Amino acid sequence: MLQHIPKFRTKIATSKAEFTSAQELRYRIFVQELGGGGDMVDHDLGLERDRFDPYFDHILLFDDAREKNPIIGVYRVMTCKKAYELGEFYCDQEYDLAVLRRSGKKLLELGRSCLEQDYRGSIALAYLWQAVANYALERKIEILFGVASFHGTNISELAEPLSFLHHHYLADKNLRPVAKKPFNQKMNILEPEIINRKSAVLKMPALIKSYIKLGGKVGLDAYIDHKFNTTDVCLIMETSSINYRKKNFFIQGELN
Repeated sequence: MLQHIPKFRTKIATSKAEFTSAQELRYRIFVQELGGGGDMVDHDLGLERDRFDPYFDHILLFDDAREKNPIIGVYRVMTCKKAYELGEFYCDQEYDLAVLRRSGKKLLELGRSCLEQDYRGSIALAYLWQAVANYALERKIEILFGVASFHGTNISELAEPLSFLHHHYLADKNLRPVAKKPFNQKMNILEPEIINRKSAVLKMPALIKSYIKLGGKVGLDAYIDHKFNTTDVCLIMETSSINYRKKNFFIQGELN
């Protein structure tokens, strides 16, 4: 619990120190807290990193009222132009993205979203979303997408929220990425009539709830990521589908 009134601001990492701070935050959360890993994780320096990092912009969330390191959140984003230079998106490792590429729309891939523990459940995530919105609007992005994670790989514990997403938020076929074998996991585990909506939503991470509040949809099947000890879903959102009320959240961080 915070013992002070936060003073939030966001910016894109431009210095080596800011970039390193983002990787340090990712290490504390994805590796130390959630038990994740990866080929390029540096345990000696405490950095969670991968080969995609140089192609992503890192949107940083600061709390300037915090006495120690003020960087308390990060969201990394990559335009389709950068991805085409690289030859792939991060999500290509887990999902077949052919339908998104064929759409001809301007794409923005989002990933590695995380917040310091004391700021979860607050309005901090809304500030990150506001920064993402500004980034997307400035570049005339038409589709946002990325993988978001449930902690753990025990599907029996995740059956209700996964099934709820499949039955109520499955993307249209023309914009529906499909999880790759052999680590794909069917999401229609439970029949719709036995799912408790309130319970299902409560079991979802805040990031996934934010996506669906904004009109986001999910791809077909989840993906079991053993390196990160997560069960991932691919989320897709067309910026043109955001109505006025939702746009207040997307741009101003407000949604009642």
